[in-house]
Amino acid sequence: MGNLKPGETYIYERADGVIYAREFGAKPETRKAIGWDWDPITGHAINRSQKEEEDLWRDIRKTALENPSLQEALDRVKVQYYLSKDNGNSKT
Repeated sequence: MGNLKPGETYIYERADGVIYAREFGAKPETRKAIGWDWDPITGHAINRSQKEEEDLWRDIRKTALENPSLQEALDRVKVQYYLSKDNGNSKT
C-alpha cells in the first residue's frame, strides 16, 4: 500500500484523472496521489490533456452524426490517416 497506513480510515478523491487518498479528518492539501486513470489501448496513464483531447474527439464524432459537413471532414481525415499509414508514415 505504499505510504498508506494499515487500519487507517481514508477519504478517496478523483480529480483530473488522478486518484488521491488522505486520512479521515486531515486537511485536503495533505492528500497523496495513489493512482491514475489508464488508457486501455496503450496501457499508459492518461493525463489531463489526453483526457480533454479524447473528450473533444468523442464530442466531434457524436456531433458529426447529425452534421453532414462535419462527417465529410471526418471522412477526409480518415482517408488521410489510412493513406499515410499505408505509406509507412504512421507510428501505429
